Amino acid sequence: MDFDLGAAGFSGVLLAGGTAARMDGIDKASIELGGRTLLEICLDAFLDADEVVVVGPRTVRTTRPVTFTREDPPLGGPVAGLLTGVDALLRTPRLLGVLAVDMPRVSAHTFRRLREAGTDRDGAFLVDEDGRRQLCGVVAFEALARVRPDLESQHGMSLRRLLADLDLAAVEPLGDEARDIDTWADLRDLHP
Repeated sequence: MDFDLGAAGFSGVLLAGGTAARMDGIDKASIELGGRTLLEICLDAFLDADEVVVVGPRTVRTTRPVTFTREDPPLGGPVAGLLTGVDALLRTPRLLGVLAVDMPRVSAHTFRRLREAGTDRDGAFLVDEDGRRQLCGVVAFEALARVRPDLESQHGMSLRRLLADLDLAAVEPLGDEARDIDTWADLRDLHP
């Protein structure tokens, strides 16, 4: 797949610091699928991004240059992770992509569809077949700055609550893009 030269000003935050409680606390970023780690697979989804920040422990080597960071205190949830990632970016983006490391079927094409759907809106998020927003989307940096809570309020805040007042497009998945790996059974059933 070629780079999308029209994606200038797009940066990504890859959330890789969760507890994986239903998977015995394993580091999901290091799980291998088809001989590649989930971290490397998910970084491929940010092909068009100017830069990518991974929020989570540096347990896996990457072939792409990325910045690793952790929220403080750790395990603050997706909003704390997202905003910590935003703060670690070297340049202020026009548009920010966010992805959970346990969604290996998201691709650069997925993010291209999200960017297109979010045109003239605050952003767009992938939804599952039941219409539930997934941890995969794009949001205008300016819109995120408008709803950004203070540091204390970030920890434990749900992404749904953070984004509640934004105008976000819902993007239906193609194939199994919206599938995530929350359990060992999810991993078993996700074919390479």
